[in-house]
Amino acid sequence: MNKKNSKSPKKGRQPLKRLIKYGDRYRVTIWQAIICSILNKIFDLAPPVLIGAAVDVVVKKQDSFIANLGITDIFQQLLFLCFLSLIVWGLESIFQYAYERLWRNLAQNIQNDLRIDAYSHLQNLELAYFEARSTGSLLAILNDDINQLERFLDVGANEILQVSTTVVIIGGAFIIATPEIAWMTLVPIPFILWGSLTFQKLLTPRYADVREKVSRLSDRLANNLSGITTIKSFATEAYEIERLKLESEAYSKSNQKAIAFSAAFIPLIRIVILIGFSGILLYGGMQAVEGTLAVGTYSVLVFITQRLLWPLTGLGQTLDLYQRAMASTNRVMDLLDTPIAIHPGNKSLPLDKIEGEISLNNVSFAYKNRQPIIDNLSLNIPAGKTIAIVGSTGSGKSTIVKLLLRLYELESGTITLDGQDIREICLGDLRRAIGWVSQDVYLFHGTVKENIAYGNPDASLKSIMMAAKLAEAHDFIINLPQGYDTIVGERGQKLSGGQRQRLAIARAILKSPPILILDEATSAVDNETEAAIAKSLVTITRNRTTIAIAHRLSTIRDADCIYVLEKGQIVERGRHEQLLAKQGIYASLWQVQTGGEFAG
Repeated sequence: MNKKNSKSPKKGRQPLKRLIKYGDRYRVTIWQAIICSILNKIFDLAPPVLIGAAVDVVVKKQDSFIANLGITDIFQQLLFLCFLSLIVWGLESIFQYAYERLWRNLAQNIQNDLRIDAYSHLQNLELAYFEARSTGSLLAILNDDINQLERFLDVGANEILQVSTTVVIIGGAFIIATPEIAWMTLVPIPFILWGSLTFQKLLTPRYADVREKVSRLSDRLANNLSGITTIKSFATEAYEIERLKLESEAYSKSNQKAIAFSAAFIPLIRIVILIGFSGILLYGGMQAVEGTLAVGTYSVLVFITQRLLWPLTGLGQTLDLYQRAMASTNRVMDLLDTPIAIHPGNKSLPLDKIEGEISLNNVSFAYKNRQPIIDNLSLNIPAGKTIAIVGSTGSGKSTIVKLLLRLYELESGTITLDGQDIREICLGDLRRAIGWVSQDVYLFHGTVKENIAYGNPDASLKSIMMAAKLAEAHDFIINLPQGYDTIVGERGQKLSGGQRQRLAIARAILKSPPILILDEATSAVDNETEAAIAKSLVTITRNRTTIAIAHRLSTIRDADCIYVLEKGQIVERGRHEQLLAKQGIYASLWQVQTGGEFAG
């Protein structure tokens, strides 16, 4: 996968080729669908020929074309044509059922594969990718763009094949049967094809703009729904409606520009078709009157001309679907072609083999287009010990955690786990070894039980309840309407901040990792709950490497070592009492939080 994705995305290049290459696994199904579409159209074109043959029987009687096959009786000739009609209509129906089923199933399969592959690839991208893009734009790709592609495969692919088959079959038949007047029917076709290609070129940039506008609209809706509480608290509903109107109107105007061109296609093509049809009607009719063209042949020509040229008007809708689908294909394929910056590692790390010693050696890191936030940092965390990191906002505390989890890659230096570079460890194994309780708690829409067991879905209810008790969450859970089966709502919105934080701690406890990271894990709980959790943490952190990041110094005073971080560098280190005795930054912070109490 990584070898494939190491190349730069081929943005905007040959979307149809990119789609065909992606769908190569369905090559057999695609060919089956193509064959069924072509055969269906061949049998669909047969009725006008049968009508012409019937007219020929009525006019010429025993001298008809059917009579030349050995069937002289007129009734038997007509009966023979009825039998042929039954076969033709039956085969046409069978192949229509076959191609519709094949194309629709193919559309569903490719849609499903694309969505799963795109989402899987998205999950493997580094965190910086998500920070540079909105959730709404990514949702637009995963939903709307992939659905747009499905709509084309459902209908458009078959339409293109059937129109092409019609042109080839009827055009060839005209040239063979009536070469002297065939040109009248065939002359409009180059103009129609030229017009189609011209419209395609005009529509391509317009539909790319449509996809961009729908992405922005999706982004606005996703942001507003996520921030509905803030919108209500600031009474900005009217303001947000106006902002949504602007995005929606921009999308509408972009669509209107595309529609202005696509809607003009059919009326213009009809004029060209009229010229060809009128030529056959007039010139062929005169030849039939003069006896130089059989009446049956003339009737076939009139019917077939309409069957040949009229379907070409459908090219407008088909091209419309095609251009929308190709614009969407480029966006989906660009996502799939985005290189994965983080190497997945290749050395396994069994949980039962981890001791938990972590070392940061001369580590430096900067977010994109920003000053370094970690600068040549070195520290050692002994296995089974609890260390704390404190410092002002923006000093790099949480960044260290993200580097340890390899949510970002180091710019320089190394981080080792039990002496092994974490970049060489399988990414899944590394992250399974770490339990992270973030200050920004995220709960999924589901039950309390499901959220605690997230990452360990096979856990028993007894284990879940034990983890909840250690996190001081059990008491409030059993008082919820359905207890552990209570739905927490999207992002846990039905719970308080402190309740969400306790569920996050329970989730990390149930995971039972050899390394535990508590990033402001008790910032949203009251003092009484914090004290209770602190007691539980004595049990939770025993014989487990623990990194605690905190602003509340009271929560980390018992740590084996406390590191004070400023501007990405360690400026103080030691136990609580030692740091107070130094009368430095830590002591000043302690004084501010305790109102002047220096005693340890």
